[in-house]
Amino acid sequence: MKEIRLGIAGLGTVGAGLARLLRQQQDLLRRRADATFPIVAVSARDRSKPRDAELGPARWHDDPVALAHDPAVDVVVELIGGAGGPALALVEAAIAAGKPVVTANKAMLAEHGTRLARLAEARGVPLHFEAAVAGGIPIVKALREGLAGNRIERVFGILNGTCNYILTQMQESGREFTAVLDEAQALGYAEADPSFDVDGIDAAHKLAILTALAFNCPTDFAAVHVEGIRHVSALDIQYARELGFRIKLLAIAKRTPEGIEQRVHPCMIDAEAPIAHVDGVFNAVVAEGDFVDRTMFSGRGAGAGPTASAVAADILDIAAGRNAPTFGMPADRLEKIAASPLQHHVGRYYIRLMVQDRPGVIADIAAVLRDEHISIESLLQRGRASAGEAVPVVLISHEAKEASVNRALAAIARTSAVMEPPRMIRIEQL
Repeated sequence: MKEIRLGIAGLGTVGAGLARLLRQQQDLLRRRADATFPIVAVSARDRSKPRDAELGPARWHDDPVALAHDPAVDVVVELIGGAGGPALALVEAAIAAGKPVVTANKAMLAEHGTRLARLAEARGVPLHFEAAVAGGIPIVKALREGLAGNRIERVFGILNGTCNYILTQMQESGREFTAVLDEAQALGYAEADPSFDVDGIDAAHKLAILTALAFNCPTDFAAVHVEGIRHVSALDIQYARELGFRIKLLAIAKRTPEGIEQRVHPCMIDAEAPIAHVDGVFNAVVAEGDFVDRTMFSGRGAGAGPTASAVAADILDIAAGRNAPTFGMPADRLEKIAASPLQHHVGRYYIRLMVQDRPGVIADIAAVLRDEHISIESLLQRGRASAGEAVPVVLISHEAKEASVNRALAAIARTSAVMEPPRMIRIEQL
């Protein structure tokens, strides 16, 4: 029976979860892989920190790069996180040393994935990262292997559990974003500094990886348009319900005649769409291919157990000698595809304005939209306001070009009757 000795760098939630999984499932893993997986070396910032993990006699390395050079380590597991710094240095060192790497690091892969893939392929070692996208959902293997016979036209999903939890709670309770964020932080669903999640960056990193897998192109994080959910209000949630929509933070990549469009932002989606019912901290990914049509994957997108499960799957692939190209084909064959500008995107839009309740306001707004060739599908206006108070006006547009909508909103914002910046949410046809 083989012994595959692991070196784990990063002993936070996922690292401790992996240690528990390896201990609790050791008999199952032994039967499935005909191998054992002892942890022989570890590295983390703080040796004294209490951890819910049994590490046994593993050697401790204060410098994670030293772990890569440890002759006792067969496979390096990088769970440090961060686009650069110690995590990147560790992975580069491990590849240079000819050691397979398993990582959960979406930021690093989004920004350096193509280069790392070239290094790994040149050295002939696996670089696996199932845990980097959507936690326990096996979407990396699905795109790279299970759907390899398809030309993928679009991939989209809910890729951040924190945002999905906040939007779900806003939907169910009618509370504002800040109140629900405070609750999410108290429950441990959101970090003390939630910017990485609520501003869409986490989902954008994951989308850059999914795009490379789906379209066999280099990762291009800089090409992802990113918006978060801070501007989504309880009023928008209420109007979405009345209009038959739900609001979700979606990550979307699709082919267009101009190239690949990559975007992360709040979307209004039909309340009957399957993905509209993916709530709480759950994630979902939908892939559309020319032969398979549409497939949807849903499950827990983060946490110790689901993420450790994905890491363990990669370790078992290494034990079995499976070494697919990092992004589905050799890195030197990845096709550089132009980025499709979001300004050229065509779709329907939800627009909410807070305006003075006086004659002529709607006519002025309609004139601006007319000048930009934007037609109105429906309009909602509620009640009358006291002098000086604002009333909401909600417009749903027919299909229009993003650039035209942005110009119209800028012009509308300059009118004296508009008392707050206009709010726009794209309506996504799924």
